[in-house]
Amino acid sequence: MKNNGRWKKTIKTLFARKVAIFSSLVVVLFIAMAVFAPLIAPYDPNFADFAAFLQGPSKAHLLGTDNFGRDVLSRIIYGTRVSLIIGVLAVMIACVIGTFFGMVAGYFGGIVDDVITRIMEAIRAIPQIILAMALTAVFGSGIRNLAIILGISSMAGYVRMMRGQVLTIKQADYIMAGKLQGNKDFRLMFKHILPNSISPIIVMMTQQVGSTILAEAGLSFLGLGISAPTASWGSMVSEGRLFLLQNPVFALVPGVCVAVLVISLNMFGDGVRDALDPRLRGEV
Repeated sequence: MKNNGRWKKTIKTLFARKVAIFSSLVVVLFIAMAVFAPLIAPYDPNFADFAAFLQGPSKAHLLGTDNFGRDVLSRIIYGTRVSLIIGVLAVMIACVIGTFFGMVAGYFGGIVDDVITRIMEAIRAIPQIILAMALTAVFGSGIRNLAIILGISSMAGYVRMMRGQVLTIKQADYIMAGKLQGNKDFRLMFKHILPNSISPIIVMMTQQVGSTILAEAGLSFLGLGISAPTASWGSMVSEGRLFLLQNPVFALVPGVCVAVLVISLNMFGDGVRDALDPRLRGEV
């Protein structure tokens, strides 16, 4: 009952601000576009109409066509799937791997902590987009590979966050009591430490989905991300910039979609952070 009351207060705090409500509605709209893409899209996103190259907006094609005669609106709708799938999968991979190694480093300390920390510092020293470009050149692109690559390149933040949480929590009396009762280390880590340090991890996840989507769009724009003919916002911007005079919507609308989704996700992440802050919920 106590937990139910806490979650109700958290949700109430989250949606107490109009910005959080608006951003969540925008995110839900994009998710609906991704889920119901086959029902919403007026055309097959990969169907090339050779008689309709680079046409402007019309009744037949609301946002015009691209340089292969494909419907821009349909490709934007299907591109939502790519962005959200890669963004969510990459963040989940980074969260799971980073949280585990962060717990191990903070809990055991010593040489284990030193090795993990040094490796993560080396990863953090390289800009995410540069590291992702290097890994993409080695392992190739595609949705699965991009999700793994972007997840690996961003997991260092989770390691650092979780390590700091563990260093604080492992000194608590209930952890000491659990050790005296003979509980195994990994049982204490997953049953007691993880649940009590999950809030900042959730906040980091919600805020990082947007930056991951932006990184995927950047890689696709550079030709290192999603390859043709799969619809991707980044690759559409890259292709469309060459035909701004013939059909400016071809490049502008995918870029606007990236900006709107990333900004909405960041605003929603800020709302989640505020909602999980006990001081704003009146618990401190």
